[in-house]
Amino acid sequence: MIMNVLFLTMVNVDVNNRGIYNDLMRKFRNEGHQVYIVCPVERRSGKKTYLTKDDNVFTLHVRTLNLQKTNIIEKGIGQLLLEPTFKIALKRYFGEVRFDLILYSTPPITFNNVIQYAKSSSENNALNYLMLKDIFPQNALDMGMLRKTGVKGFLYRMFRRKEEKLYALSDVIGCMSPANVRFLIEHNPQVNPDKVEICPNSVELIEEDSETPLRRNEIRSKYNLPLDKPIFIYGGNLGVPQGIPFLIDCLEANANRDDCHFVVVGSGTFYQMLENWYNKRKPKAITLLSGLPKADYDQLVQVCDVGLIFLDYRFTIPNFPSRLLSYLEYKMPVIACTDPNCDTGTIAEENGFGFYSPSNDVQAFTDTVNRLLNSDMNEMGGKAYEFLKRNYLVENSYDAIMKHLK
Repeated sequence: MIMNVLFLTMVNVDVNNRGIYNDLMRKFRNEGHQVYIVCPVERRSGKKTYLTKDDNVFTLHVRTLNLQKTNIIEKGIGQLLLEPTFKIALKRYFGEVRFDLILYSTPPITFNNVIQYAKSSSENNALNYLMLKDIFPQNALDMGMLRKTGVKGFLYRMFRRKEEKLYALSDVIGCMSPANVRFLIEHNPQVNPDKVEICPNSVELIEEDSETPLRRNEIRSKYNLPLDKPIFIYGGNLGVPQGIPFLIDCLEANANRDDCHFVVVGSGTFYQMLENWYNKRKPKAITLLSGLPKADYDQLVQVCDVGLIFLDYRFTIPNFPSRLLSYLEYKMPVIACTDPNCDTGTIAEENGFGFYSPSNDVQAFTDTVNRLLNSDMNEMGGKAYEFLKRNYLVENSYDAIMKHLK
């Protein structure tokens, strides 16, 4: 069955690059489907709305306000304006297309009218599939960014209504992990449990770069990393959800180790805090790097030994960090330093590729580092890779979606 597939997202999608959405859209294209993507092009780029075509992939880049790396006011207004802006652009550029499948992910939760329009223009025959990557506004409530009273309470209730409508519009809701499924059903009794399932973050495996391991010392030297020690790496966003103050406490407690090294690479609103601590402390066992291009980051990960995940302990929602996939792909054991509601650590321990450590206990983190150093890291890395192949390949996500259309 060849279909017209619409994907609505607030991140830039390029099927010629790697990434969870890039890989999934490329999979749909490779299976012969016509793929239509609607994504933002932020005003800082200076570009107006434009359309590109690459084989069977039509990507509509819609001019928006800045949505990433901007102040909270512009980001909030920008997300609210996504809905009318996307709807107008969809009518103008894809108004004659009849979609068979409408895919959309969270964030944001503000695509309701766009989804309704796309489905109605397809004579209501399209399948609405929500890929739930973020449980908002509860995550903002957890982090203190929203409240249940006052002005922030008004915003919380408004976004909560939008969230509930999004769930109602969705024929199927694909969650990242079992904990996500449980949370959604328990906190949204109006949602039919039969339409909630697991649709994990996933990747398309590429042929292993045989040159990178041979260049191990060269790549490590490039970043002034030790050649003879196990390296623990944290890579990704450095913002409120990652609990950076606690990350700094963990680094401080392990700053003078001689038996291993830590490298932190990323960017975000808390990068400056981390950099200030790093420049003042000058820790010998730690290296801090600002965000790297993806190709350089992937090379760096391949010459490290252990992947680190950090999430703020205040979360009541079960996040499932996408950076886990790169660690597993490069055969690395992991330490999941998270809140107890996140099931990443449980999954890692049950499948032999990592350990859980609560993200409010510095000593527990240090003990977990010691435990991992005394484990067979090669064996754990092998289990990580096998788990990835069984559960997190792009075929898993594609099949989860397509089974509803056969």
